[in-house]
Amino acid sequence: MELWSNMSLGFAVAVSWSSLWACFIGVTLGTFIGVLPGVGALAGISLLMPLTFGQSATDAIVMLAGIYYGSIYGGSTAAILLNLPGSVTSAVTCFDGYPMAQKGEAGKALAMTTLASFIGGCFSIVLMMAFAAPLVAVAQSFGSPEYFAMTILGLLAASTLSQGSPVKGIAMVVVGLLLGLVGTDIQSGVARFTFGSRELLDGISLVVLAMGLFGVSEILVNFTSMHFATTRQKVDTSWAAMWPTKKEWKSTSGSMTRGSVIGAVIGILPGAGAAIAAFVAYSVEKKMSKTPERFGNGAIEGLAASETANNSAAQAAFIPTMSLGIPGSATMALLLGALLIHGVQPGPLVISTNPELFWGLIASFWIGNLLLLVLNLPLIGIWVRMLMIPYHILYPCILFFICLGAYSARSNPVDIGLVIFFGLMGYGMKLLQLPAAPLLLGLVLGPMAEEHFRRSLLLSRGDATVFVTQPISAGLLAVAVIIVASTIRSSLRKRRQIIAAQMAQSGQI
Repeated sequence: MELWSNMSLGFAVAVSWSSLWACFIGVTLGTFIGVLPGVGALAGISLLMPLTFGQSATDAIVMLAGIYYGSIYGGSTAAILLNLPGSVTSAVTCFDGYPMAQKGEAGKALAMTTLASFIGGCFSIVLMMAFAAPLVAVAQSFGSPEYFAMTILGLLAASTLSQGSPVKGIAMVVVGLLLGLVGTDIQSGVARFTFGSRELLDGISLVVLAMGLFGVSEILVNFTSMHFATTRQKVDTSWAAMWPTKKEWKSTSGSMTRGSVIGAVIGILPGAGAAIAAFVAYSVEKKMSKTPERFGNGAIEGLAASETANNSAAQAAFIPTMSLGIPGSATMALLLGALLIHGVQPGPLVISTNPELFWGLIASFWIGNLLLLVLNLPLIGIWVRMLMIPYHILYPCILFFICLGAYSARSNPVDIGLVIFFGLMGYGMKLLQLPAAPLLLGLVLGPMAEEHFRRSLLLSRGDATVFVTQPISAGLLAVAVIIVASTIRSSLRKRRQIIAAQMAQSGQI
């Protein structure tokens, strides 16, 4: 009964005209910010936060939250249509979304993305309503050893994201780890691999790397292709063509369920983030699939899993931010700052001291997700029309937005040069058939793994057994060992099958 009374209070706040207007403005602006390559929620919230100074604390956080998860919705649009992640969280969407667009299924990919995002967001909202306090306790049980074990598990899982040889995937993870070392050491303050450049003291921007590897490299591939076309193909945007079939609903139902759970679990962990949730969910689906070779070539299950996971994680990230006062990302830190500006102290007492704000925000999530569903489905036809723009007009515009997004992320002109460098690097990787996804995840998880590894050893005074004496970290490391063992076993099995087939063809059997 207490839950129903809390939600009644929340909806009473959320359906007020001021909160409804704030929610609508937030999700609408967030969607368009997400579509612009490289801008993302962080830059959008930073630019639009002054608009909330005259609002109440509840309306302000509702609007800023709408910008946040609205940008994650919109970020998948450029990823699917142009192979250009609108944000880091939508990098995984490129893997199968863009191949679907190349097959003429851009409308279906965008529709599935919208529906999967809605389902993932709703799952986390229900979780927040019913289990906010226990989930906070779970998040508090994660220390540095547990975070380190989780990152190791993620890095090993990253090698499974690659097509073909796992060795190539592991090699790209190592390259990502090396790129993650660039910048200032957070514990000693020493500059590493900056080559005397002040602009590299903050490290390599994940947005710059993603736009270069996926966006610029795709443009270079198309320009150098012998089959260069002047226009893109037409796409059927009728409801019958866009709506998933019964077979597709059946094949994606399990993917969306698992993606929602993975996203919610990772989302409540401070510092994990929606990007990691999307990578992990995609990796799990590829491992569980009977036809893993389809992933990366337009598998709708991979698209559904990653989209439900990143939106589920985006909503769940509000749990530690609101309940513990611990921001899980730079974007969450901005939202935390907005609350402080409006005189609200986030933390364990926020539910009891500001129930209207807490439950009003949760109720606004329902309204915001419904608005995004209503807003994005009719816009699919408009977005798909971008595919009709001739290449010689479209690509200069894309490059302009890439450079604009690279610069606006940190106001660093060196980032423009880096995005071009990573574009050339991505082009070379495509020629050599080296996967880009593990490299990206290596850069995401590498600094986190190093930070928690060193912190764990400091807390344990150099005792490395701290990673296996804690139950959660030991369990995660055990799963990592199982992944390694299963990968080696499957590789040996494939090698034996190839040898047997070659011997059979040569007549030795």
